[in-house]
Amino acid sequence: MPEITRRRALGAVAGAAAALGVAGTAAAAARSASTADPASFDEVYQGRRIQGAPSPGGGHDEHGGGHGGHGGHGGGYTVRIDGEELHVMRNADGTWISVVNHYETFATPRAVARAAVRELQGAQLVPLAVV
Repeated sequence: MPEITRRRALGAVAGAAAALGVAGTAAAAARSASTADPASFDEVYQGRRIQGAPSPGGGHDEHGGGHGGHGGHGGGYTVRIDGEELHVMRNADGTWISVVNHYETFATPRAVARAAVRELQGAQLVPLAVV
């Protein structure tokens, strides 16, 4: 077994620090990408039209009125499946969940919409009354 010298120990520490720095940079980049504002989309997925876009106003109406453009927990983002709104929420870590897939996180609203379509298995999305 080779003797541990100060030079070897410092080299090992420097190597570990460099590896952690690279991992930290990659993690920071991933966090940054997940917290960026998501792009709009409009596509047909498994025969269903899914749409998503930033919504004007960015939240619940604080006076108890309607939820037009209901961004709410979605941070000002609206997702629709065949024209019906899918209630989406953005987590603190930048991931997304929906009322259909509440216990599974997704990187983007598009991924949330696609997962909801799969979960619905052809059933219609029923509007959610949020009060």
